[in-house]
Amino acid sequence: MTGKIWQIVAGLLFLMALDSHAEDDWQLNFGGFYARSDTDLQVTSPLTNNPFTLDLESDLKLAKNQFLPFIELEYHFNERHQLFIEWERLHRSATNEAITTPFELSLNDNIYTVQAGVKLETELNIDILRLGYSYSILQSDHYDLGVSVGLHTMMIKTGLQGQIGACLNRTTGGQCNIQTIPRYLDENITAPLPDVGVYGDYEFYPGWTFKAHAQYFYIKFDDLQGSLYDVLLAVSSDINEDWQINLGYNYYKVSADIGQNLGKTDIKIADYAIHYQFIGPMISVSYKF
Repeated sequence: MTGKIWQIVAGLLFLMALDSHAEDDWQLNFGGFYARSDTDLQVTSPLTNNPFTLDLESDLKLAKNQFLPFIELEYHFNERHQLFIEWERLHRSATNEAITTPFELSLNDNIYTVQAGVKLETELNIDILRLGYSYSILQSDHYDLGVSVGLHTMMIKTGLQGQIGACLNRTTGGQCNIQTIPRYLDENITAPLPDVGVYGDYEFYPGWTFKAHAQYFYIKFDDLQGSLYDVLLAVSSDINEDWQINLGYNYYKVSADIGQNLGKTDIKIADYAIHYQFIGPMISVSYKF
């Protein structure tokens, strides 16, 4: 699935290059966020068989504050139109010498149990790919106001390595018969979410521009529920006619919930739910060509 996404990206870039005209321009933005991340996962207690929220930063010791690099390519054409592609990366890992909170996790229709006291190595890699189109509704020499539509795709790799038990079957009382073996769980998820948004630029002093955008999406269908929020406030300063520096503050939150049942029965295992957000300052450099 991920390979197909990047094939689509390459195709879009090729078509954009073919359609390029002398009066059109490209802009490359690269930089990063010093992000404060908060990630939680819906799991089940093997002691009570009740679902609860596992905080991956507090409970599994993943780094809460970390630098998040990004790169964005924009193509402006016909004065009011713009295509953009953006990629953001957050990779983290941690080792817990002794887990204090036992939990069960459902992956690929299997149930795995992490007991208290075991050593656990955790890896969580999140890559965010954003494709979009924006249209300028109002324009002047000093301001620009428009709307956008796009697609956020999250590529999530979750790795757990240690003494993880495989739940072979459940008893009528809901308890799980565990066979404990060293095991590595590696789950890759691609969760595309379309979004709509608004944006605005205002040059408040020659060479200085205030920029903002807000994007949102929400869906609820059967056992699937997802939402996305993305808000950015920034100030841009011209270094020369080709280079700019941007300082801003970004808030990004995405949630995906998928209900799961045990086989064809109505016995609820738990929801597979991951909630991720980061908030923090941003700095980037832009080059127009």
